[in-house]
Amino acid sequence: MAYSKVSTIFWPLSEPLKRLFINSEAPNHSTAFRKRRAINWLTLGFTYSAMYMGRYNLSFANKALSQSYGWDKTQIGAIITAALTIYGISAMFNGPIADKIGGRKAMLIGAWGTVVFNFLFGLGAYFGFLGTGTFLLGYFATVWALNAYFQSYSALALIKVNASWFHIKERGVFSAIFGSMIQSGRMLIFFVGGILVTVLPWQWVFFVPSIIVSIMAYLTIRFVRDSPEDCNLPPLDVEDASSGDTERVTVRYVLKKVLTNPITLTIAVAEFCTGFVRHGFEQWFPRYMLEAQHLTLESAVFQKGALGVVLAGIAGAFFAGTISDWIFKGRRTPVAFLGYVIQCLCLAVVWKVPHIGAVLVAFIFNSFAISMVHSMLSGTASMDFGGKKAAATATGIFDGMQYIGGSFVGIGMGFMLEKLGWVAWGPSMIGFSLVGAILMVWLWNARPVKKVAH
Repeated sequence: MAYSKVSTIFWPLSEPLKRLFINSEAPNHSTAFRKRRAINWLTLGFTYSAMYMGRYNLSFANKALSQSYGWDKTQIGAIITAALTIYGISAMFNGPIADKIGGRKAMLIGAWGTVVFNFLFGLGAYFGFLGTGTFLLGYFATVWALNAYFQSYSALALIKVNASWFHIKERGVFSAIFGSMIQSGRMLIFFVGGILVTVLPWQWVFFVPSIIVSIMAYLTIRFVRDSPEDCNLPPLDVEDASSGDTERVTVRYVLKKVLTNPITLTIAVAEFCTGFVRHGFEQWFPRYMLEAQHLTLESAVFQKGALGVVLAGIAGAFFAGTISDWIFKGRRTPVAFLGYVIQCLCLAVVWKVPHIGAVLVAFIFNSFAISMVHSMLSGTASMDFGGKKAAATATGIFDGMQYIGGSFVGIGMGFMLEKLGWVAWGPSMIGFSLVGAILMVWLWNARPVKKVAH
């Protein structure tokens, strides 16, 4: 059977991670359960990782689009704003849908949409009949917004599936593992993206991710299942906010679960702040290196810096997950607070000490801090406070607010950079990190409450 072959490959990868990082208080699952779960989360994680390639590739075509069509930063920012706004709104609406249809179907919807619209974005290079002005810009903004719509299913689907497979006492570290897998997609586009736009026409930075995502979508069909019960395994009581809750999963149920909880609403506001900082950094980082630091995307300094940024993101997720499970005993907000504080310090360095060495160190630690916050709030707190029944809805609210915050870094930040230059880039993000830190202090001892079944 295909499952047996894949299990033989993936099982050695997952078992050492369990022994090294998992909280000793977490349930001692059977070997059969852990083997089948390993297939599930590795396939799902690499599919999401591939989709990340089809999301962050635009940042590598940013300057190439300006050079090809004469567009300024504000016009390029319009494409970014269109996509991030649609992603944010869609995530909120698609969360209840994913909770209803299941994470596996939601991931497949997102993956195939990513394949189609990445391909169509690259194809726009050959649509000479649209000219090089408003019509072509409108085409790119529309296609990238549609890509963002389908991309919005990915995080919802990932967390919806994992909420049924992971106990609350092991979610922090496993969210870190997923975070590192996601970063592998980002790492690949950081390396491949710079090379592709240098040696090939820019549209190939969209064609290549489209091919890779289509392969992973096929593997998702073959190997991913929504819950242990779908694999003829005993159900797992994950002891989160859905445990002991016998209500049927409906749109009304999942919205009530998330929107009437002051903790989830406060986290959503914090994630708005996260989004401004995360996307303000990630969407404009390659162009900053080109224009402010006068590097090329294929230069050794840029490649090493990009590698450092990605590896720091992986380290940040593992650090956050480990101390959340082990030191803070399942509390996510103290770890997020630390991440926000580190962001403030790093952005201050970019603002006040724009020397390439200091900037690279600040970028690396900023990536570490962003990953800490993202893995704790969107990646883990959504499962904890939404519960496995409403995990996708909680993720949609958190991730959606993050992308709504990020939408302001498109046209808004593009206009600011045109008028004020790169000196304004760092300080424009600091205030949002500070607000996020204050909100995490407010939620310092927040934990999900398990219902007692009657």
